Amino acid sequence: MGKPKTMTFSERYPPQVVFPFFDVLAIFLGGWIAYAIRFDVVELHERYVLAITCIALLVLVINSMTGSYRRWRIMPVFQMLGKLMLVWAAVGITAASLIFFAHAAQRYSRLWIGMTLVISFLMAGGARLLVQLGLQHIRTRGGARRPVFLVGPSQNVLNVAKGIRRSAWEGHTIAGVERLKAKPDDEAIARIVRRIIQSQAREIWICVPLEMGETVRLLFYALRNHTAEVRFIPDFQDMHLLNHRMSEVADHYSIDLSVSPMSGMARFLKRSEDIVIGALILLLITPVCAAIAIAIKMSSPGPILFKQYREGSNGRCFKVYKFRSMYVHKEDDGQVTQAKKNDCRITPIGAFLRRTSLDELPQFFNVLQGRMSIVGPRPHALAHNEQFKSLVESYMRRHKVKPGITGWAQVNGLRGETDTLHKMQRRVEHDLWYIDNWSLWLDLKIIFLTIFKGFMNKNAY
Repeated sequence: MGKPKTMTFSERYPPQVVFPFFDVLAIFLGGWIAYAIRFDVVELHERYVLAITCIALLVLVINSMTGSYRRWRIMPVFQMLGKLMLVWAAVGITAASLIFFAHAAQRYSRLWIGMTLVISFLMAGGARLLVQLGLQHIRTRGGARRPVFLVGPSQNVLNVAKGIRRSAWEGHTIAGVERLKAKPDDEAIARIVRRIIQSQAREIWICVPLEMGETVRLLFYALRNHTAEVRFIPDFQDMHLLNHRMSEVADHYSIDLSVSPMSGMARFLKRSEDIVIGALILLLITPVCAAIAIAIKMSSPGPILFKQYREGSNGRCFKVYKFRSMYVHKEDDGQVTQAKKNDCRITPIGAFLRRTSLDELPQFFNVLQGRMSIVGPRPHALAHNEQFKSLVESYMRRHKVKPGITGWAQVNGLRGETDTLHKMQRRVEHDLWYIDNWSLWLDLKIIFLTIFKGFMNKNAY
């Protein structure tokens, strides 16, 4: 491939070099500032120099293990900062554990450790923020661009080109396009390679549907002696993907089309979130639950709790708990009638509980049991699963994660009765979007929105 005209900033200063430097500098500056504030002394004691060095090494190791020094060009700013915050939290927990097990707690100030981590995080995060926002500003105005050559059928190339324009902040520009009408022969392949060389593109994107896999092999082989990056962008337009990614299994690369995001560190974070926040909420709502239990017992005969089997993560069934909001009644086997407006089965206290979502408070016990999560797709009755799984595309993929007390669909107004197919489709679309975009920060956002607009809803009856 011809010599490129200029190198972009990220090529001249790759993140594997720049960000570790930022991080180490931030740790040492943060430790020094924290020491001066805590002890009113500028010169560091040697044991604190040792502690700062250990913290800096931990930051480098954990950042490298989590891949934080890779793919920064296309990573959204808030995702980058969120990942960095998790790394700093892990460093803090690890450092505190090492000090505890080394019986050195009396030799180091806990306030200094906390201040060091906070100050250094603000510095490291601020450096990333400035670099990323600065580059995005430059890229959206046409600078620091990576020329890309697109190869594929007209519609596929057009779709990718639109994506490049929508994501101008990533800094790609189209250096050339080769539209394929069929599988190219040797002469066509040679012509494409010549055009790519003349374009001086740094990346070649092969945008073809899966059935044109042989074309990918031919182009990849023809470009074997060139240094441009080659990417295969398959067309999944007619497939509803879920948390898709590349992985390696059985010593082979795989394109994961539909997998759960709750694995590894994500699973640990999700469970920790449920235990910590769930236990705190349960502690706060205990008096309210006791008052509701008394009101239910005094207002109508029957049990306080309503228990019903629901389908959880990966199809495992469990009993979901709710405060009973209806008079005790029987339905035909396999039939579940959704509550409707002015439903005569609902008790007076039950109407209030359902309208305010207080009937769902016992589900925090389900959360602590590990059968539900605070945030996730709402669990539907088993009969509804059977009814809609053949009517709504990808309906059962909601069960890739634990069901939740609240969810993305609920805070977007999709609560209550799903009496039409369209309503269920919209709810499933929101549930799948949540699974595909899960993060700890998204969960916290949903919890926050639930507090202000998720409990009271005109569709809940």
